[in-house]
Amino acid sequence: MKVSRVRVASEIGLTVALCAVLGMLTVWQMPQGGSVSFVMLPLFVLALLRGPGVGLAAGTLYGLVDFMLKPYLFHPVQVVLDYPVAFALCGLAGLFAARFAALSDEGRWGAALWTAVVPGIAIGALGRYVAHVISGLVFFSSYAVEAGQAPLVYSLAYNGFVLVSAVASALVAAAVLPALRRQHVTGE
Repeated sequence: MKVSRVRVASEIGLTVALCAVLGMLTVWQMPQGGSVSFVMLPLFVLALLRGPGVGLAAGTLYGLVDFMLKPYLFHPVQVVLDYPVAFALCGLAGLFAARFAALSDEGRWGAALWTAVVPGIAIGALGRYVAHVISGLVFFSSYAVEAGQAPLVYSLAYNGFVLVSAVASALVAAAVLPALRRQHVTGE
């Protein structure tokens, strides 16, 4: 089924807007930035429905919007890593879009969940996590030194909020994706 560029652009816009709203509704806020929230959920869902290109584009746009809404500027490279790159990498969940589509079209929702949704979200979340860890290691290691920890250990632990958010997002995605996939296919 050929999808119009207008529809895809609309879906990206709605996803970015929903991410912005969910980014303001945090479950837990970290002291130097970062929070446990459902901000990645719309990015994962869009990527799994439309593929990695659309997911990467939506993530990049949301990263820029997030920086405009809640800027934390330490260094220009840190801004790039913590905002557009980190959220763009959530779009890697779309690498499993074809598998998700094929299995869900066959009605094999369990297989789609375990072989497409979970690994897709894991890859997307891991991408975001790595971007934040690198940023933390390079630009925020002074906090680790003050705390008497190795900078890598500090950054790995501090950015664990991404993994917690990913698990929460995966649970919700597993619940909503079957209905969204059916709507996506029928267009109703």
